[in-house]
Amino acid sequence: MDVMPQQDPESRRPPEPSPQDPYAMPAEGATAVPPPPPTLRTTLRRAAFGAVAAGVLLAGALVAVPDGDQDAPKEPGPVERAEAAATAGSPASLSDLTALIGDRQKWVESHPDDAPSWATLGSAYVEWGRRSADAAYYGRAEEALKRSLDARPGERGNGEAWVGMAALANARHDFLAAKRWGETVRKQDPKAWRVYPVLIDAYTGLGDVKAATAATEKFGELRKGVPALARTADLYRGQGWREDALATAREAADRATEPTEKAEALHRLGELAWERGEPEEAVAQFDAALRTDSGHHASLAGRARALVALERTDEALAAYQSAVTGLPRPEYVLELGELYESLELDGDARSQYEKLGGLLEQAKAAGVDESVIRARYESDHGDPAVAVELLRGQWKKQHRSAAVADALGWALHRAGKSEEGLEYAQRAVDTGVRNASYAYHLGVIEQMLAQYGPARRHLEEALRTNPAFSPLDAPKAREALETLGEPSPGGPGDTQPPPPAPAPAPKRESEPEPKPERKQEPEQGPKQESPRPEAPAPAPSKTAPAPSKAAPSTPAAVEADASKSP
Repeated sequence: MDVMPQQDPESRRPPEPSPQDPYAMPAEGATAVPPPPPTLRTTLRRAAFGAVAAGVLLAGALVAVPDGDQDAPKEPGPVERAEAAATAGSPASLSDLTALIGDRQKWVESHPDDAPSWATLGSAYVEWGRRSADAAYYGRAEEALKRSLDARPGERGNGEAWVGMAALANARHDFLAAKRWGETVRKQDPKAWRVYPVLIDAYTGLGDVKAATAATEKFGELRKGVPALARTADLYRGQGWREDALATAREAADRATEPTEKAEALHRLGELAWERGEPEEAVAQFDAALRTDSGHHASLAGRARALVALERTDEALAAYQSAVTGLPRPEYVLELGELYESLELDGDARSQYEKLGGLLEQAKAAGVDESVIRARYESDHGDPAVAVELLRGQWKKQHRSAAVADALGWALHRAGKSEEGLEYAQRAVDTGVRNASYAYHLGVIEQMLAQYGPARRHLEEALRTNPAFSPLDAPKAREALETLGEPSPGGPGDTQPPPPAPAPAPKRESEPEPKPERKQEPEQGPKQESPRPEAPAPAPSKTAPAPSKAAPSTPAAVEADASKSP
Protein backbone atom coordinates (compact mmCIF):
# COMPACT_ATOMS: atom_id res chain seq x y z
CA MET A 1 0.00 0.00 0.00
CA ASP A 2 1.33 3.42 -0.91
CA VAL A 3 1.63 5.67 2.10
CA MET A 4 2.24 9.40 2.05
CA PRO A 5 5.51 10.09 3.90
CA GLN A 6 5.21 12.23 6.98
CA GLN A 7 8.86 13.23 6.79
CA ASP A 8 11.51 13.71 4.17
CA PRO A 9 11.39 10.85 1.65
CA GLU A 10 15.15 10.29 2.04
CA SER A 11 14.60 9.02 5.56
CA ARG A 12 12.09 6.39 4.37
CA ARG A 13 14.31 3.36 3.90
CA PRO A 14 13.08 -0.25 3.90
CA PRO A 15 13.91 -2.00 7.17
CA GLU A 16 16.69 -4.54 7.31
CA PRO A 17 15.39 -8.11 6.83
CA SER A 18 14.62 -9.89 10.03
CA PRO A 19 16.72 -13.00 10.85
CA GLN A 20 13.43 -14.88 11.15
CA ASP A 21 12.43 -13.92 7.63
CA PRO A 22 12.52 -17.22 5.69
CA TYR A 23 12.94 -15.31 2.42
CA ALA A 24 15.89 -13.21 3.57
CA MET A 25 19.36 -14.20 2.43
CA PRO A 26 21.76 -14.71 5.37
CA ALA A 27 24.38 -12.05 5.84
CA GLU A 28 27.96 -12.80 4.88
CA GLY A 29 29.58 -14.93 7.57
CA ALA A 30 26.27 -15.71 9.17
CA THR A 31 27.00 -19.45 9.49
CA ALA A 32 28.77 -19.89 12.81
CA VAL A 33 30.12 -23.45 12.28
CA PRO A 34 31.47 -24.45 8.86
CA PRO A 35 30.46 -27.89 7.52
CA PRO A 36 33.03 -30.73 7.87
CA PRO A 37 35.30 -31.40 4.84
CA PRO A 38 34.07 -34.21 2.50
CA THR A 39 35.91 -37.55 2.28
CA LEU A 40 38.09 -38.49 -0.74
CA ARG A 41 35.51 -41.02 -2.02
CA THR A 42 32.79 -38.47 -1.77
CA THR A 43 34.92 -35.95 -3.55
CA LEU A 44 35.65 -38.29 -6.48
CA ARG A 45 31.97 -39.29 -6.76
CA ARG A 46 30.91 -35.64 -6.81
CA ALA A 47 33.51 -34.81 -9.44
CA ALA A 48 32.31 -37.61 -11.75
CA PHE A 49 28.71 -36.66 -11.32
CA GLY A 50 29.57 -33.03 -11.85
CA ALA A 51 31.34 -33.78 -15.11
CA VAL A 52 28.34 -35.65 -16.50
CA ALA A 53 25.91 -32.98 -15.34
CA ALA A 54 28.08 -30.26 -16.78
CA GLY A 55 28.07 -31.95 -20.16
CA VAL A 56 24.29 -32.26 -20.15
CA LEU A 57 23.83 -28.65 -19.06
CA LEU A 58 26.30 -27.37 -21.62
CA ALA A 59 24.52 -29.21 -24.42
CA GLY A 60 21.22 -27.78 -23.30
CA ALA A 61 22.70 -24.34 -23.01
CA LEU A 62 24.03 -24.46 -26.56
CA VAL A 63 20.50 -25.20 -27.77
CA ALA A 64 18.43 -23.02 -25.45
CA VAL A 65 20.59 -19.97 -24.70
CA PRO A 66 21.26 -17.45 -27.48
CA ASP A 67 24.56 -15.75 -28.00
CA GLY A 68 25.36 -12.88 -25.67
CA ASP A 69 24.76 -12.37 -21.98
CA GLN A 70 23.48 -15.63 -20.51
CA ASP A 71 22.45 -14.05 -17.19
CA ALA A 72 18.71 -13.70 -16.52
CA PRO A 73 17.37 -10.12 -16.72
CA LYS A 74 17.52 -8.32 -13.43
CA GLU A 75 14.23 -7.49 -11.75
CA PRO A 76 13.87 -3.67 -11.84
CA GLY A 77 13.95 -1.99 -8.47
CA PRO A 78 11.75 0.89 -7.31
CA VAL A 79 14.10 3.56 -8.67
CA GLU A 80 14.22 1.87 -12.06
CA ARG A 81 10.44 1.50 -12.07
CA ALA A 82 9.96 5.18 -11.29
CA GLU A 83 12.39 6.17 -14.04
CA ALA A 84 10.65 3.85 -16.51
CA ALA A 85 7.26 5.38 -15.64
CA ALA A 86 8.63 8.89 -16.20
CA THR A 87 10.13 7.81 -19.52
CA ALA A 88 6.74 6.45 -20.60
CA GLY A 89 4.86 9.51 -19.37
CA SER A 90 2.92 7.46 -16.82
CA PRO A 91 2.53 8.00 -13.06
CA ALA A 92 4.85 6.05 -10.76
CA SER A 93 3.61 4.53 -7.54
CA LEU A 94 4.19 6.68 -4.48
CA SER A 95 6.54 4.10 -2.98
CA ASP A 96 8.64 4.05 -6.16
CA LEU A 97 8.54 7.85 -6.29
CA THR A 98 9.79 7.96 -2.70
CA ALA A 99 12.68 5.66 -3.62
CA LEU A 100 13.58 7.86 -6.60
CA ILE A 101 13.58 10.99 -4.45
CA GLY A 102 15.85 9.35 -1.88
CA ASP A 103 18.20 8.09 -4.58
CA ARG A 104 18.54 11.52 -6.24
CA GLN A 105 18.93 13.31 -2.91
CA LYS A 106 21.86 11.10 -2.03
CA TRP A 107 23.40 11.45 -5.49
CA VAL A 108 23.33 15.26 -5.71
CA GLU A 109 24.99 15.53 -2.30
CA SER A 110 28.19 14.20 -3.86
CA HIS A 111 27.48 15.51 -7.39
CA PRO A 112 26.17 19.05 -6.89
CA ASP A 113 26.73 20.04 -10.53
CA ASP A 114 24.64 17.23 -12.05
CA ALA A 115 21.93 19.29 -13.75
CA PRO A 116 19.80 16.33 -14.99
CA SER A 117 19.70 14.78 -11.49
CA TRP A 118 18.61 18.08 -9.96
CA ALA A 119 15.90 18.38 -12.63
CA THR A 120 14.69 14.84 -11.94
CA LEU A 121 14.62 15.52 -8.21
CA GLY A 122 12.67 18.75 -8.68
CA SER A 123 10.10 17.13 -10.95
CA ALA A 124 9.71 14.23 -8.50
CA TYR A 125 9.06 16.73 -5.69
CA VAL A 126 6.33 18.38 -7.80
CA GLU A 127 4.70 15.02 -8.48
CA TRP A 128 4.88 14.01 -4.84
CA GLY A 129 3.39 17.29 -3.63
CA ARG A 130 0.57 17.09 -6.17
CA ARG A 131 -0.40 13.51 -5.45
CA SER A 132 -0.04 13.71 -1.69
CA ALA A 133 -1.67 17.17 -1.34
CA ASP A 134 1.43 18.34 0.55
CA ALA A 135 2.18 21.78 -0.83
CA ALA A 136 5.35 22.06 1.28
CA TYR A 137 7.15 19.98 -1.36
CA TYR A 138 6.68 22.71 -3.96
CA GLY A 139 9.27 24.87 -2.23
CA ARG A 140 11.78 22.01 -2.36
CA ALA A 141 10.91 21.48 -6.01
CA GLU A 142 11.57 25.11 -6.88
CA GLU A 143 14.94 25.04 -5.13
CA ALA A 144 16.02 21.83 -6.90
CA LEU A 145 14.93 23.08 -10.32
CA LYS A 146 16.78 26.35 -9.83
CA ARG A 147 19.92 24.40 -8.87
CA SER A 148 19.55 22.47 -12.10
CA LEU A 149 19.24 25.65 -14.16
CA ASP A 150 22.23 27.17 -12.36
CA ALA A 151 24.30 24.14 -13.29
CA ARG A 152 23.07 24.18 -16.90
CA PRO A 153 20.75 26.89 -18.25
CA GLY A 154 17.76 25.89 -20.27
CA GLU A 155 19.19 27.60 -23.36
CA ARG A 156 22.05 25.12 -23.25
CA GLY A 157 19.81 22.10 -23.45
CA ASN A 158 18.31 21.81 -19.97
CA GLY A 159 14.74 21.59 -21.20
CA GLU A 160 13.87 19.06 -18.48
CA ALA A 161 14.26 21.75 -15.81
CA TRP A 162 12.06 24.13 -17.80
CA VAL A 163 9.38 21.43 -18.07
CA GLY A 164 9.69 20.93 -14.30
CA MET A 165 9.17 24.65 -13.74
CA ALA A 166 6.03 24.51 -15.93
CA ALA A 167 4.69 21.56 -13.94
CA LEU A 168 5.40 23.44 -10.70
CA ALA A 169 3.51 26.50 -11.96
CA ASN A 170 0.52 24.34 -12.88
CA ALA A 171 0.57 22.73 -9.43
CA ARG A 172 0.45 26.22 -7.90
CA HIS A 173 -2.38 27.20 -10.32
CA ASP A 174 -0.24 29.84 -12.00
CA PHE A 175 -1.31 28.89 -15.50
CA LEU A 176 0.16 31.91 -17.28
CA ALA A 177 3.62 31.11 -15.94
CA ALA A 178 3.19 27.45 -16.88
CA LYS A 179 2.23 28.51 -20.40
CA ARG A 180 5.34 30.68 -20.74
CA TRP A 181 7.69 27.93 -19.52
CA GLY A 182 6.06 25.32 -21.71
CA GLU A 183 5.96 27.41 -24.86
CA THR A 184 9.63 28.25 -24.39
CA VAL A 185 10.47 24.54 -24.41
CA ARG A 186 8.20 23.88 -27.39
CA LYS A 187 9.83 26.69 -29.35
CA GLN A 188 13.26 25.23 -28.64
CA ASP A 189 12.25 21.63 -29.41
CA PRO A 190 8.76 21.11 -30.91
CA LYS A 191 9.18 17.31 -30.74
CA ALA A 192 9.88 17.20 -27.00
CA TRP A 193 6.80 15.19 -26.01
CA ARG A 194 7.29 15.79 -22.28
CA VAL A 195 6.26 19.44 -22.60
CA TYR A 196 2.80 18.79 -24.03
CA PRO A 197 1.10 17.47 -20.86
CA VAL A 198 2.09 20.62 -18.96
CA LEU A 199 0.93 22.77 -21.86
CA ILE A 200 -2.42 20.95 -21.90
CA ASP A 201 -2.88 21.66 -18.19
CA ALA A 202 -1.91 25.31 -18.64
CA TYR A 203 -4.24 25.90 -21.58
CA THR A 204 -7.09 24.13 -19.78
CA GLY A 205 -6.61 26.32 -16.72
CA LEU A 206 -6.73 29.40 -18.93
CA GLY A 207 -9.85 28.20 -20.71
CA ASP A 208 -8.10 28.13 -24.10
CA VAL A 209 -9.90 25.13 -25.59
CA LYS A 210 -8.40 25.56 -29.06
CA ALA A 211 -4.81 25.53 -27.80
CA ALA A 212 -5.51 22.63 -25.43
CA THR A 213 -6.98 20.62 -28.29
CA ALA A 214 -3.97 21.27 -30.51
CA ALA A 215 -1.55 20.32 -27.72
CA THR A 216 -3.48 17.11 -27.02
CA GLU A 217 -3.40 16.12 -30.67
CA LYS A 218 0.34 16.81 -30.89
CA PHE A 219 0.99 14.78 -27.75
CA GLY A 220 -0.93 11.89 -29.28
CA GLU A 221 1.23 12.07 -32.40
CA LEU A 222 4.48 12.05 -30.42
CA ARG A 223 3.57 9.65 -27.63
CA LYS A 224 1.21 6.80 -28.31
CA GLY A 225 -0.32 4.58 -25.68
CA VAL A 226 -2.17 5.01 -22.41
CA PRO A 227 -0.94 8.55 -21.52
CA ALA A 228 -2.17 9.93 -24.85
CA LEU A 229 -5.48 8.09 -24.55
CA ALA A 230 -6.00 9.47 -21.05
CA ARG A 231 -5.37 13.04 -22.21
CA THR A 232 -7.70 12.61 -25.17
CA ALA A 233 -10.46 11.25 -22.93
CA ASP A 234 -10.09 14.28 -20.64
CA LEU A 235 -10.32 16.59 -23.64
CA TYR A 236 -13.54 14.93 -24.85
CA ARG A 237 -14.95 15.05 -21.34
CA GLY A 238 -14.30 18.79 -21.07
CA GLN A 239 -16.16 19.42 -24.32
CA GLY A 240 -19.18 17.33 -23.35
CA TRP A 241 -18.52 14.50 -25.83
CA ARG A 242 -19.60 11.77 -23.47
CA GLU A 243 -19.58 8.80 -25.81
CA ASP A 244 -16.14 9.63 -27.20
CA ALA A 245 -14.76 10.27 -23.72
CA LEU A 246 -16.14 6.97 -22.44
CA ALA A 247 -14.83 4.93 -25.38
CA THR A 248 -11.35 6.46 -25.13
CA ALA A 249 -11.22 6.08 -21.35
CA ARG A 250 -12.19 2.41 -21.63
CA GLU A 251 -9.43 1.83 -24.14
CA ALA A 252 -6.94 3.46 -21.80
CA ALA A 253 -8.10 1.23 -18.93
CA ASP A 254 -7.90 -1.90 -21.09
CA ARG A 255 -4.36 -1.12 -22.23
CA ALA A 256 -2.97 -0.01 -18.85
CA THR A 257 -0.65 -2.56 -17.24
CA GLU A 258 1.11 -0.92 -14.30
CA PRO A 259 -1.04 -0.74 -11.11
CA THR A 260 -0.81 3.04 -10.68
CA GLU A 261 -1.62 3.70 -14.31
CA LYS A 262 -4.48 1.19 -14.20
CA ALA A 263 -5.94 2.78 -11.08
CA GLU A 264 -5.87 6.22 -12.70
CA ALA A 265 -7.70 4.86 -15.73
CA LEU A 266 -10.36 3.14 -13.63
CA HIS A 267 -10.79 6.30 -11.56
CA ARG A 268 -11.47 8.23 -14.76
CA LEU A 269 -14.20 5.74 -15.67
CA GLY A 270 -15.71 6.23 -12.22
CA GLU A 271 -15.77 10.00 -12.65
CA LEU A 272 -17.47 9.67 -16.02
CA ALA A 273 -20.10 7.35 -14.56
CA TRP A 274 -20.74 9.77 -11.69
CA GLU A 275 -21.22 12.69 -14.07
CA ARG A 276 -23.74 10.63 -16.06
CA GLY A 277 -25.79 10.07 -12.90
CA GLU A 278 -24.91 6.37 -12.61
CA PRO A 279 -23.74 5.98 -8.99
CA GLU A 280 -23.77 2.16 -9.01
CA GLU A 281 -21.41 2.05 -11.98
CA ALA A 282 -19.28 4.76 -10.38
CA VAL A 283 -18.91 2.76 -7.15
CA ALA A 284 -17.93 -0.32 -9.17
CA GLN A 285 -15.20 1.55 -11.04
CA PHE A 286 -13.86 3.25 -7.92
CA ASP A 287 -13.78 -0.09 -6.11
CA ALA A 288 -11.84 -1.59 -9.02
CA ALA A 289 -9.35 1.29 -8.81
CA LEU A 290 -8.89 0.72 -5.07
CA ARG A 291 -8.38 -3.01 -5.58
CA THR A 292 -5.67 -2.18 -8.08
CA ASP A 293 -4.04 0.47 -5.88
CA SER A 294 -5.30 0.55 -2.31
CA GLY A 295 -3.64 3.94 -1.76
CA HIS A 296 -5.59 5.71 -4.50
CA HIS A 297 -7.33 8.13 -2.16
CA ALA A 298 -8.93 10.12 -4.98
CA SER A 299 -11.03 7.03 -5.71
CA LEU A 300 -12.03 6.92 -2.04
CA ALA A 301 -13.41 10.45 -2.36
CA GLY A 302 -15.18 9.56 -5.62
CA ARG A 303 -16.64 6.46 -4.00
CA ALA A 304 -17.94 8.56 -1.09
CA ARG A 305 -19.63 10.95 -3.51
CA ALA A 306 -21.41 8.09 -5.27
CA LEU A 307 -22.42 6.43 -1.99
CA VAL A 308 -24.22 9.62 -0.96
CA ALA A 309 -26.30 9.36 -4.13
CA LEU A 310 -27.16 5.75 -3.21
CA GLU A 311 -28.23 6.93 0.28
CA ARG A 312 -25.55 4.77 1.90
CA THR A 313 -24.69 7.68 4.13
CA ASP A 314 -22.71 5.91 6.86
CA GLU A 315 -20.44 4.30 4.28
CA ALA A 316 -20.07 7.63 2.51
CA LEU A 317 -19.00 9.41 5.69
CA ALA A 318 -16.43 6.71 6.44
CA ALA A 319 -15.04 6.89 2.89
CA TYR A 320 -14.85 10.69 2.97
CA GLN A 321 -13.06 10.64 6.32
CA SER A 322 -10.50 8.15 5.03
CA ALA A 323 -10.02 10.20 1.88
CA VAL A 324 -9.39 13.51 3.62
CA THR A 325 -7.02 11.80 6.05
CA GLY A 326 -4.93 10.21 3.30
CA LEU A 327 -5.31 13.01 0.75
CA PRO A 328 -6.37 16.30 2.40
CA ARG A 329 -7.36 18.19 -0.72
CA PRO A 330 -9.50 21.28 0.03
CA GLU A 331 -12.29 20.22 -2.35
CA TYR A 332 -12.77 16.93 -0.48
CA VAL A 333 -12.96 18.73 2.86
CA LEU A 334 -15.54 21.15 1.45
CA GLU A 335 -17.63 18.25 0.11
CA LEU A 336 -17.54 16.50 3.48
CA GLY A 337 -18.59 19.70 5.26
CA GLU A 338 -21.55 20.13 2.90
CA LEU A 339 -22.57 16.52 3.44
CA TYR A 340 -22.62 17.10 7.20
CA GLU A 341 -24.63 20.29 6.64
CA SER A 342 -27.18 18.43 4.51
CA LEU A 343 -27.58 15.96 7.40
CA GLU A 344 -28.09 18.91 9.80
CA LEU A 345 -24.91 17.99 11.67
CA ASP A 346 -23.92 21.63 12.01
CA GLY A 347 -21.12 21.10 14.49
CA ASP A 348 -19.37 18.57 12.26
CA ALA A 349 -19.90 20.85 9.27
CA ARG A 350 -18.26 23.77 11.09
CA SER A 351 -15.31 21.58 12.01
CA GLN A 352 -14.75 20.71 8.35
CA TYR A 353 -15.09 24.34 7.27
CA GLU A 354 -12.51 25.33 9.88
CA LYS A 355 -10.22 22.60 8.59
CA LEU A 356 -10.77 23.92 5.09
CA GLY A 357 -9.67 27.38 6.20
CA GLY A 358 -6.46 25.95 7.66
CA LEU A 359 -5.67 24.04 4.46
CA LEU A 360 -6.24 27.15 2.37
CA GLU A 361 -3.85 29.13 4.55
CA GLN A 362 -1.19 26.43 4.24
CA ALA A 363 -1.62 26.40 0.48
CA LYS A 364 -1.29 30.17 0.32
CA ALA A 365 1.92 30.06 2.35
CA ALA A 366 3.32 27.50 -0.12
CA GLY A 367 2.47 29.71 -3.10
CA VAL A 368 -0.61 27.76 -4.22
CA ASP A 369 -3.57 29.80 -5.47
CA GLU A 370 -6.76 28.14 -4.20
CA SER A 371 -9.01 31.12 -4.95
CA VAL A 372 -11.67 29.06 -6.73
CA ILE A 373 -12.20 26.66 -3.83
CA ARG A 374 -12.27 29.50 -1.32
CA ALA A 375 -14.73 31.41 -3.50
CA ARG A 376 -17.01 28.38 -3.68
CA TYR A 377 -17.05 28.26 0.11
CA GLU A 378 -17.64 32.00 0.48
CA SER A 379 -20.48 32.04 -2.07
CA ASP A 380 -22.58 29.47 -0.20
CA HIS A 381 -21.33 29.58 3.39
CA GLY A 382 -19.56 32.90 3.89
CA ASP A 383 -19.40 36.31 2.23
CA PRO A 384 -20.32 36.32 -1.49
CA ALA A 385 -18.68 39.73 -1.94
CA VAL A 386 -15.35 38.16 -0.99
CA ALA A 387 -15.97 35.42 -3.55
CA VAL A 388 -16.64 38.00 -6.28
CA GLU A 389 -13.41 39.82 -5.48
CA LEU A 390 -11.38 36.61 -5.57
CA LEU A 391 -12.85 35.46 -8.85
CA ARG A 392 -12.54 38.84 -10.54
CA GLY A 393 -8.85 38.54 -9.73
CA GLN A 394 -8.77 35.13 -11.40
CA TRP A 395 -10.48 36.54 -14.49
CA LYS A 396 -7.93 39.37 -14.70
CA LYS A 397 -5.17 36.74 -14.66
CA GLN A 398 -6.85 35.15 -17.71
CA HIS A 399 -7.97 32.11 -15.71
CA ARG A 400 -11.15 31.72 -17.74
CA SER A 401 -11.98 28.06 -17.60
CA ALA A 402 -15.54 26.79 -17.32
CA ALA A 403 -15.01 26.26 -13.58
CA VAL A 404 -13.98 29.88 -13.02
CA ALA A 405 -16.80 31.23 -15.20
CA ASP A 406 -19.39 29.17 -13.31
CA ALA A 407 -18.01 30.15 -9.90
CA LEU A 408 -17.93 33.85 -10.84
CA GLY A 409 -21.45 33.79 -12.22
CA TRP A 410 -22.77 32.12 -9.07
CA ALA A 411 -20.84 34.47 -6.76
CA LEU A 412 -22.25 37.53 -8.57
CA HIS A 413 -25.77 36.11 -8.23
CA ARG A 414 -25.29 35.45 -4.53
CA ALA A 415 -23.94 38.99 -4.13
CA GLY A 416 -27.11 40.44 -5.69
CA LYS A 417 -25.78 40.98 -9.22
CA SER A 418 -27.73 38.33 -11.06
CA GLU A 419 -27.82 40.09 -14.45
CA GLU A 420 -24.04 40.26 -14.60
CA GLY A 421 -23.74 36.75 -13.20
CA LEU A 422 -25.99 35.40 -15.96
CA GLU A 423 -23.33 36.09 -18.60
CA TYR A 424 -20.64 34.07 -16.83
CA ALA A 425 -22.98 31.22 -15.89
CA GLN A 426 -24.13 31.01 -19.51
CA ARG A 427 -20.52 30.95 -20.67
CA ALA A 428 -19.76 27.97 -18.42
CA VAL A 429 -22.70 25.98 -19.81
CA ASP A 430 -21.87 26.97 -23.38
CA THR A 431 -18.51 25.18 -23.17
CA GLY A 432 -20.51 21.97 -23.57
CA VAL A 433 -19.23 20.27 -20.42
CA ARG A 434 -21.96 18.12 -18.84
CA ASN A 435 -21.82 19.46 -15.30
CA ALA A 436 -25.07 19.38 -13.35
CA SER A 437 -23.92 22.16 -11.00
CA TYR A 438 -23.33 24.53 -13.91
CA ALA A 439 -26.84 23.93 -15.27
CA TYR A 440 -28.32 24.34 -11.77
CA HIS A 441 -26.57 27.67 -11.18
CA LEU A 442 -27.70 29.01 -14.56
CA GLY A 443 -31.29 27.88 -13.95
CA VAL A 444 -31.47 29.58 -10.55
CA ILE A 445 -30.10 32.84 -11.97
CA GLU A 446 -32.60 32.74 -14.84
CA GLN A 447 -35.42 32.14 -12.39
CA MET A 448 -34.34 35.22 -10.42
CA LEU A 449 -34.44 37.26 -13.64
CA ALA A 450 -37.96 35.98 -14.47
CA GLN A 451 -36.72 33.99 -17.47
CA TYR A 452 -38.93 31.09 -16.49
CA GLY A 453 -38.74 29.00 -19.66
CA PRO A 454 -34.91 28.83 -19.77
CA ALA A 455 -34.83 28.41 -16.00
CA ARG A 456 -37.10 25.38 -16.13
CA ARG A 457 -35.06 23.90 -18.97
CA HIS A 458 -31.71 24.24 -17.18
CA LEU A 459 -33.00 23.00 -13.84
CA GLU A 460 -34.43 19.93 -15.57
CA GLU A 461 -31.11 19.47 -17.35
CA ALA A 462 -29.24 19.53 -14.04
CA LEU A 463 -31.43 16.82 -12.51
CA ARG A 464 -31.47 14.79 -15.71
CA THR A 465 -27.66 14.89 -15.94
CA ASN A 466 -27.17 13.78 -12.34
CA PRO A 467 -30.16 13.66 -9.98
CA ALA A 468 -27.90 13.61 -6.90
CA PHE A 469 -25.17 16.02 -8.02
CA SER A 470 -24.96 17.68 -4.59
CA PRO A 471 -26.45 16.77 -1.19
CA LEU A 472 -27.25 20.46 -0.66
CA ASP A 473 -28.12 21.73 -4.14
CA ALA A 474 -29.97 18.79 -5.72
CA PRO A 475 -32.94 19.15 -3.29
CA LYS A 476 -32.93 22.90 -3.97
CA ALA A 477 -33.08 22.25 -7.71
CA ARG A 478 -36.17 20.05 -7.26
CA GLU A 479 -37.78 22.67 -5.04
CA ALA A 480 -37.09 25.40 -7.62
CA LEU A 481 -38.71 23.27 -10.33
CA GLU A 482 -41.79 22.76 -8.17
CA THR A 483 -41.99 26.51 -7.67
CA LEU A 484 -41.87 27.11 -11.42
CA GLY A 485 -44.60 24.54 -11.99
CA GLU A 486 -45.39 22.75 -15.21
CA PRO A 487 -45.31 24.59 -18.55
CA SER A 488 -48.60 25.58 -20.18
CA PRO A 489 -50.51 22.51 -21.49
CA GLY A 490 -51.09 24.27 -24.80
CA GLY A 491 -47.65 23.32 -26.03
CA PRO A 492 -44.97 25.47 -27.59
CA GLY A 493 -47.46 27.89 -29.08
CA ASP A 494 -48.57 29.02 -25.63
CA THR A 495 -45.00 29.54 -24.45
CA GLN A 496 -44.02 31.89 -27.31
CA PRO A 497 -44.63 35.64 -27.22
CA PRO A 498 -47.87 36.54 -29.08
CA PRO A 499 -47.46 38.14 -32.53
CA PRO A 500 -47.65 41.94 -32.60
CA ALA A 501 -51.21 43.23 -33.12
CA PRO A 502 -51.74 45.21 -36.36
CA ALA A 503 -51.99 48.95 -35.89
CA PRO A 504 -55.42 50.51 -36.46
CA ALA A 505 -56.02 51.92 -39.93
CA PRO A 506 -55.35 55.66 -40.14
CA LYS A 507 -58.34 57.95 -40.19
CA ARG A 508 -59.35 59.18 -43.62
CA GLU A 509 -62.08 61.72 -42.75
CA SER A 510 -60.52 64.47 -44.86
CA GLU A 511 -60.27 62.34 -47.95
CA PRO A 512 -63.18 62.77 -50.40
CA GLU A 513 -63.08 59.22 -51.65
CA PRO A 514 -61.49 56.09 -50.21
CA LYS A 515 -58.83 54.60 -52.42
CA PRO A 516 -58.89 50.82 -52.83
CA GLU A 517 -55.09 50.52 -52.71
CA ARG A 518 -55.04 51.71 -49.10
CA LYS A 519 -56.50 48.36 -48.08
CA GLN A 520 -53.01 46.93 -48.52
CA GLU A 521 -51.50 49.12 -45.80
CA PRO A 522 -52.35 46.97 -42.74
CA GLU A 523 -50.45 44.07 -44.29
CA GLN A 524 -47.28 46.18 -44.39
CA GLY A 525 -47.45 46.98 -40.69
CA PRO A 526 -46.43 50.18 -38.93
CA LYS A 527 -42.88 51.49 -38.89
CA GLN A 528 -42.56 51.39 -35.10
CA GLU A 529 -42.39 48.11 -33.08
CA SER A 530 -45.28 47.25 -30.85
CA PRO A 531 -44.53 46.33 -27.22
CA ARG A 532 -44.19 42.62 -26.47
CA PRO A 533 -43.14 40.47 -23.51
CA GLU A 534 -39.49 40.29 -22.72
CA ALA A 535 -37.83 37.31 -24.44
CA PRO A 536 -34.74 35.51 -23.15
CA ALA A 537 -31.54 37.23 -24.20
CA PRO A 538 -29.49 35.37 -26.80
CA ALA A 539 -26.62 33.30 -25.46
CA PRO A 540 -23.36 35.26 -25.29
CA SER A 541 -20.46 34.35 -27.52
CA LYS A 542 -18.46 31.32 -26.51
CA THR A 543 -15.31 33.37 -26.84
CA ALA A 544 -16.11 36.07 -24.31
CA PRO A 545 -19.15 37.23 -22.30
CA ALA A 546 -20.41 40.64 -23.34
CA PRO A 547 -20.42 43.18 -20.47
CA SER A 548 -23.86 43.68 -18.95
CA LYS A 549 -25.34 47.11 -19.49
CA ALA A 550 -27.51 46.69 -16.42
CA ALA A 551 -24.74 46.02 -13.91
CA PRO A 552 -24.14 49.42 -12.25
CA SER A 553 -21.49 48.18 -9.83
CA THR A 554 -19.06 46.67 -12.34
CA PRO A 555 -15.63 48.37 -12.24
CA ALA A 556 -14.69 49.81 -15.61
CA ALA A 557 -11.29 48.20 -15.57
CA VAL A 558 -12.68 44.71 -15.10
CA GLU A 559 -15.32 45.15 -17.83
CA ALA A 560 -12.72 46.48 -20.26
CA ASP A 561 -10.52 43.50 -19.54
CA ALA A 562 -13.39 41.04 -19.96
CA SER A 563 -14.32 42.53 -23.34
CA LYS A 564 -10.79 41.92 -24.61
CA SER A 565 -10.72 38.27 -23.61
CA PRO A 566 -10.01 35.78 -26.40
